Amino acid sequence: MQSTEPHSTEPNGTDPHNPPPPQVKCVVWDLDDTLWDGTLLEGDDLSVPEANRQLVRTLDEHGILQSVASRNEPGPVAEQLRDFGLDEYFLYPQVGWSAKSASLRAVVQELNIAPESVLFVDDSEFERAEVAGELPGVRCMTRQELHALVAAGAVLPAQVTEDARRRRAMYLAESRRRTHEVAFDGPAAEFLESLGMTLRVREASTADLARAAELTQRTHQLNTTGITFGQDELASLIRDPGHRVLVAELDDRFGTYGTIGLAVVATGTTGRAGTGAGPRAAAHPWTIRLLLMSCRVMGRNVGTSLIAAVARLAAAHGARTVAHFRPTDRNRQMLVTYRFAGFAVESRTDDLVVLSLPEAGGPAVPGYVRLVIEDTPAAPRGTSQELIA
Repeated sequence: MQSTEPHSTEPNGTDPHNPPPPQVKCVVWDLDDTLWDGTLLEGDDLSVPEANRQLVRTLDEHGILQSVASRNEPGPVAEQLRDFGLDEYFLYPQVGWSAKSASLRAVVQELNIAPESVLFVDDSEFERAEVAGELPGVRCMTRQELHALVAAGAVLPAQVTEDARRRRAMYLAESRRRTHEVAFDGPAAEFLESLGMTLRVREASTADLARAAELTQRTHQLNTTGITFGQDELASLIRDPGHRVLVAELDDRFGTYGTIGLAVVATGTTGRAGTGAGPRAAAHPWTIRLLLMSCRVMGRNVGTSLIAAVARLAAAHGARTVAHFRPTDRNRQMLVTYRFAGFAVESRTDDLVVLSLPEAGGPAVPGYVRLVIEDTPAAPRGTSQELIA
């Protein structure tokens, strides 16, 4: 018997018994009579409806990836997509005669995303049913249903970060990187050197808030304290003269990794350096309350470079560097990173380790990383110091 007991909603208005579907990360398009009107193999005069063309661009601008699952010959499909000026939008297109569910599995694996975050668009009821039966997490629909879902606000994210806008480019860069890594024959250090990495560390701005908050909420392994911050909290810290909120961006010869690091540092000062007191006037140590690195740079060994940037900024302002570490079930690697960077334990309790760098110490920047630090509060906007190991 069905219960008639009423159930409550969460403070934000969501129903805990009917949670919203997962965020859409990828739309996979069929081609014939879906992305375009007509059938390629039958020699039809193909055309892409303007609504579809605009939707492809809109999805891309909002950081939603797109791919193709089509029963066709790969060569003619690639040529037709180029002719329409749409080929650059689709990652890992699956074109051939396999089952559509196999194509969806391949896309999900290549993009490393959950099936529940994928929408599959196809005019064929048979194809939609086949995918739904094999991959029940994938949401299957016609193109008309996709347009309606977008219009209803159920597909596009409410906020679009800079990293989201360049998500497709970052996936393409990572694909080139992986190809290079597979072909590379040599020691790990030489591989890292071959990437030509540049790490830029700068003060966070309001434009960074969404990505910075996302990093604190989604990064658990390469995270020194596990503290999470919302956008409003980070905005308050950016305005607080007693804190520095730093973001780190990584690029290499293949492209950008985006914003991959964050440091929240308590400076203990009541005013920004350069507003009356000289940069050497700071007496309080700079305490790293949180330092984290995105898992997308796991194996790149750039965490030490971010620590070095914080330490060099502190030293430039006459302060020594202290760091907090709060153990979780996943972050012990970050304590090891601090120790290898030269930090010594000052005190330890069950839930907090306090470490510090020697007065004249500081980690060396690995030779395979070019480090650029922008010290905006102490220098005019745009001034930077470049440190090359």
